[in-house]
Amino acid sequence: MDFGPDDLVDRDAPEALREQLAGILRARIERGDWAPRRAIDPMEALADHYGVSRPTVRQAVALLEDQGWVTVRHPRGTFVTDRAAPPSAGA
Repeated sequence: MDFGPDDLVDRDAPEALREQLAGILRARIERGDWAPRRAIDPMEALADHYGVSRPTVRQAVALLEDQGWVTVRHPRGTFVTDRAAPPSAGA
């Protein structure tokens, strides 16, 4: 399933909410909403915005962390990794 940065989760979709949200957040990272080494929105704000529980947000963030998109630094927050940086013009 492809996700855009402005998508909302679909409770009727066969894909788990955590996977949908991870795809949406990944699309936002790819779009540049959050730059590498910068914090993403707090989990509570993401839960409110997307209408999901905080545990669902934590699970989605854990998926992104496993894939190398973000790193979680307790208690500072969740930060976009350098992997999410666009390739340089010479690459």
